[in-house]
Amino acid sequence: MNQEVTDFIDTLKEPWQRELATNLREVVHKAIPDVQERIQYKKPHFLRNGKYAAVISISKAAVSFTIFNALSLDLPEDMFDGPPERKTIKLQREATIDAEQLISFLRQASAGL
Repeated sequence: MNQEVTDFIDTLKEPWQRELATNLREVVHKAIPDVQERIQYKKPHFLRNGKYAAVISISKAAVSFTIFNALSLDLPEDMFDGPPERKTIKLQREATIDAEQLISFLRQASAGL
């Protein structure tokens, strides 16, 4: 794990954002064991073989999680937004994630990276 990503998450002001970001990071590592992490554009990015697999973005009201290479995924339309090649889920305070579902989506999306 990259210390810069750890520091980024640790310095989030809202406890619910820290918890969601930590959980999403764990999801990425379970889905992509050989993932590389880095801070880029002031956000945690997750790469496989040098190609973007996922990113966590923080705003005042949400934690967003984007899955790249999502063209072949069969995603619930009511959960994800964005163009076909990258899909984003926005999680508000009190949101819970279906870790197993996200792990499955990430595994499928990153398989060709």
